[in-house]
Amino acid sequence: MRWKALFDDYLLYLKVERGLSANTLHAYSNDLERYLTFLQKPDPYPTPDTPADITLDHLQVFLIQLVEDFKLNDFSVARNIASLRSFHAYLELTNVVSHNPAQLLDLPKLHSKLPEILNVEEINAIISACDTHDPLGLRNRAIIEMLYSSGLRVSELVNLKIPNVYPQEGFLRIIGKGDKERLVPIGTLALEYYNLYLTEVRNHQTIVKGSEDVVFLNRRGRHLTREMILIMVKDTAQRAGISKTVSPHTFRHSFATHLIEAGADLIAVRDLLGHASISTTQIYLHTDVAQLRKVVDQYHPRKRNQ
Repeated sequence: MRWKALFDDYLLYLKVERGLSANTLHAYSNDLERYLTFLQKPDPYPTPDTPADITLDHLQVFLIQLVEDFKLNDFSVARNIASLRSFHAYLELTNVVSHNPAQLLDLPKLHSKLPEILNVEEINAIISACDTHDPLGLRNRAIIEMLYSSGLRVSELVNLKIPNVYPQEGFLRIIGKGDKERLVPIGTLALEYYNLYLTEVRNHQTIVKGSEDVVFLNRRGRHLTREMILIMVKDTAQRAGISKTVSPHTFRHSFATHLIEAGADLIAVRDLLGHASISTTQIYLHTDVAQLRKVVDQYHPRKRNQ
């Protein structure tokens, strides 16, 4: 049985029939590569000859090995189970097998973890840590301003094209997950530093073919990667003296939280973030427990110390 051919057919199905984004396809591909390696090993079970030979025992041993060999947490295990269920459901859909053993896998209990949030002072400190007298520092300032101003995913920022920025209107046209488009406002300061970056840095670069329309480039005139922006953000936060774990996504979390705390409508924030479901946006409805305690102590008729 050509396992690799089955996996390739499945990934093509996800791309063409289900229209999944490149990032989601990459995640599924990584999960399946590990699964493929496991299926081709003779231990602890003989290699299955066909998909119909795969049992629940195979799948459970595979997940145990993932935890032991790769130290995956519960969230990563749950994602791998979702990948296995989806792949075996595809095999059932295409009549390669008559049943899906992955349906019997139990998901680990997941405890929702609130994302790390920066307050306004911390964001200002990170922004101020960018040396705007240096070309790369000016670019980095424009990147961080835009991440916080518009709540972009890092993948949306690295793929942002100049024709999709509308300075006069103050909007960005964003291609999000599943190639869904949305219009997102861009703040005055973010737009100011975007224009400064274009005129003082980008317009003086030699741009590599294929990156002509990409907004943010590295020093060699090439398309920036997600990893490059992650490293830049971490370094800048460290220089600013921020002890929290900061990533590009932290600015997106902070953007949403600050809007909701200021009274923004949850549905409007959902649309700005490009969430498919309002339930995804509800994670930002967290409130500081100490603040709740303060409110009760101040206003409850049976408050403490009476």
